[in-house]
Amino acid sequence: MEQIECLIIGSGPAGYTAAIYAARADLKPVMYVGLQPGGQLTTTTEVDNFPGYPQGVDGNAMMEDLKNQAERFGTDVRWGMVSKADFASEPGGWHTLVIDETTTLQARTVIISTGATAKYLGLPSEEKFMGFGVSACAVCDGFFYKGQEVVIVGGGDTAAEEATYLSKLCPKVTMLVRKGELRASKAMQNRVLTTPNIEVRWYTETVELLGEKSVEGVKVRSLETGVEDVIPAAGFFVAIGHKPNTDNFKGQLTMDETGYLKTTPGTTTMNIPGVFAAGDVQDKVYRQAITAAGTGCMAALEAERYLSTLH
Repeated sequence: MEQIECLIIGSGPAGYTAAIYAARADLKPVMYVGLQPGGQLTTTTEVDNFPGYPQGVDGNAMMEDLKNQAERFGTDVRWGMVSKADFASEPGGWHTLVIDETTTLQARTVIISTGATAKYLGLPSEEKFMGFGVSACAVCDGFFYKGQEVVIVGGGDTAAEEATYLSKLCPKVTMLVRKGELRASKAMQNRVLTTPNIEVRWYTETVELLGEKSVEGVKVRSLETGVEDVIPAAGFFVAIGHKPNTDNFKGQLTMDETGYLKTTPGTTTMNIPGVFAAGDVQDKVYRQAITAAGTGCMAALEAERYLSTLH
């Protein structure tokens, strides 16, 4: 059975940054890229807020840059995803992982950077316009819709926060809420309801997105009357939550009620020695590429320190 000093699961900014640091520390990291190589950023056409790219960069191109940098220092990047994990509870123990339900290997340290997946409504037109008007991150993509009207779906804190953010860039933000109230905190509700260019449409659901090459309008239906109408909009933001990709670790690693991994505050360490978590899998607050990369660096440094205590 193959034994690895440092195994990295997932390949977004957190995983690749961890790989760069781990490889430079001669930990000979092995990375399994997972279901979505490059992570959520590969669904973004343009990344404008990552330092070092003054002209902006395509999300896929940026992940390719990070991958090349990790490989340059000797990271072994492999296709495949972890289907089962059995973590050793004693310090220095070998963690056993199964890849694609076929290959079993052992790792002394495991960095989990499996990310989170934005929840979408599941409309066919939503997929069609992904990156061309449809987004799950106002902070990432709001700037592209400056001066244009947009629609946002959701009623929680994230939706309220994103609607407020968009209201500073766009002349009109229409917020679609299925119920007759917002789930957001009182402070966030007040902010939404007192912002003049945010219009909240209660008891409203999305039927379809309309447009040729990109979003031009949103067809909606009133859940009270069944009447449909079209809201003109260039951007459609989905803010109905994220699901962290942690199902394979349930029952072994400490998580919150929604499945985000809980690290020791100020570190990336988990409740099991030699296991570290980085990126959006443990971050439901910031969810940015740059913060994910920062925690990837932390995880690699902590893995290196952990390994040095064993020798």
